[in-house]
Amino acid sequence: MKYVVVSGGVISGIGKGVLASSTGMLFKTLGYKVTSIKIDPYMNIDAGTMSPLEHGECFVLDDGGETDLDLGNYERYLNVTLTKDHNITTGKIYSHVIQKERKGDYLGKTVQIVPHLTNAIQDWIERVSKISVDDTGLEPDVCIIELGGTVGDIESAPFVEALRQFQFRVGKENFALIHVSLVPVIHGEQKTKPTQAAIKDLRSLGLTPDMIAVRCSEVLDSPTIDKIAMFCHVNSNQVINVYDVNSTYHVPLLLSEQKMMEYLVKRLNLDEVQLSSEEKLRGEQLFNSWKLMTGNFDDSMETVSIALVGKYTHLKDSYLSVIKALEHSSMKCRKKLEIRWVESSDLEPEQQEIAKKQFHEAWNKVSTSDGILVPGGFGHRGTEGMILAAKWARENHVPYLGVCLGLQIATIEFMRNIVGLKEGQSAEFFPDIEAKNHVVVYMPEVDKENMGGTMRLGSRPTHFTEDSESSTIRRLYGNQKFVDERHRHRYEINPEFIEKLEENGLMFVGRDETGQRCEIFELKNHPYYVATQYHPEYTSKVLDPSKPFLGLIAASSGILGNVLNGEFEYKGNSDF
Repeated sequence: MKYVVVSGGVISGIGKGVLASSTGMLFKTLGYKVTSIKIDPYMNIDAGTMSPLEHGECFVLDDGGETDLDLGNYERYLNVTLTKDHNITTGKIYSHVIQKERKGDYLGKTVQIVPHLTNAIQDWIERVSKISVDDTGLEPDVCIIELGGTVGDIESAPFVEALRQFQFRVGKENFALIHVSLVPVIHGEQKTKPTQAAIKDLRSLGLTPDMIAVRCSEVLDSPTIDKIAMFCHVNSNQVINVYDVNSTYHVPLLLSEQKMMEYLVKRLNLDEVQLSSEEKLRGEQLFNSWKLMTGNFDDSMETVSIALVGKYTHLKDSYLSVIKALEHSSMKCRKKLEIRWVESSDLEPEQQEIAKKQFHEAWNKVSTSDGILVPGGFGHRGTEGMILAAKWARENHVPYLGVCLGLQIATIEFMRNIVGLKEGQSAEFFPDIEAKNHVVVYMPEVDKENMGGTMRLGSRPTHFTEDSESSTIRRLYGNQKFVDERHRHRYEINPEFIEKLEENGLMFVGRDETGQRCEIFELKNHPYYVATQYHPEYTSKVLDPSKPFLGLIAASSGILGNVLNGEFEYKGNSDF
């Protein structure tokens, strides 16, 4: 097993996740099997109870793991399926060590950070790195490990020490470190001092970078690269210039142009790994497909605008997977994507008196966009604005996609304005109103007392109904009988209202394995009015976009028929 660690210095949010994903993707283009691990130095067991406005979105895996959003990057770039153990947190590690201590596994020793906690971290990495994450069923060749946070933070100290020890456990020829740093441009001058200081801190902790990936808003001058190399004790070819490019999808090509893989393959003795001709061919096809995809991005001329009506829009990372699924779909449709961010509460009538400007700006975005998307969320705030957006899309034949909460609020809107249940509501928003008005109800099997990891989580099958063969969403899925998608919810559509809803044209074409729980609806006689209880954005891949999102972009661009006929394919995509 070869391990490539990606760490960061100077500031957080510097792009370690994209760098780690891009590096792993380049290993795949050479034919190697790749996996990824993310280390998050916070005390939470997982990301499930964190506010999306503080930490960004919570990404959900097939096994129900609620993890850091960077695992979504890994899955999207590498086309792999990770597990909750691929996300290591301080909370998980301490809990693991304390449980062992309580059972007496340490034989009466004084349990300490070194060696017990650091050994547990190394054992965890070795165990998880060997798990097969792709369709080959084989152990990966390369494991990319991203160390979250900034080196030097007190929270990450045990993990840095564990990795310092780990390089000797696995051997120098099996361990490489890429450190991501920043060169700010001040008054036109590229400043290297922050990077020099970051590397000095890293070396003082016992880790020596094999490559320095330098983030900068512009291309680094040769003297800047030489200066970094000289003062950071590396060769110039070990300094990678990660300057701003057209999109994050161009980063792998940027790294490839600077011969990153040539250095890493030699450094890790990867030439000794025997690859079959089929593995090499798959890698070549992946690289060609990726170049074609980025070419689509660069050559796109026509714009498609999507109004994203959410309640966490002040931090765009709250909807990272949604953004990526829209990007994947727009690139495949060869359109430039314009996301129009709409804070759902700004659409509500009260705002016209409180904040008139925001109210009119929000409605202008909704009423002039090519398509409307209402994503997931929790709580009552802003939901009436979402309901009004869904009503606009339905009445004006504007393509609409609802995800999780987006399905529930669209159903409430339909019950109020078409079926006639004027007081229709969700039990999540108003649990004390009369039960007869609960269009959305609490799922009976869900734990109401504990919050962490108690929702309906992970991959579950959704079966298409027998009369759904002509539905657009089923055709987008390739006329499959069922699909496996990832869930994260506590509430569902009240089964007592399904018959009335369908009598009026809101067809629930996808159900769970019992046939009772509603997972997908599609409105009759509408260009594209679709919603899913699951989160299709979690399984969207760069070269294989989520089908409901692809349908939204295609319908909003006026090319849904072309997409249904398979006219937008990447060469070699089926081999990815």
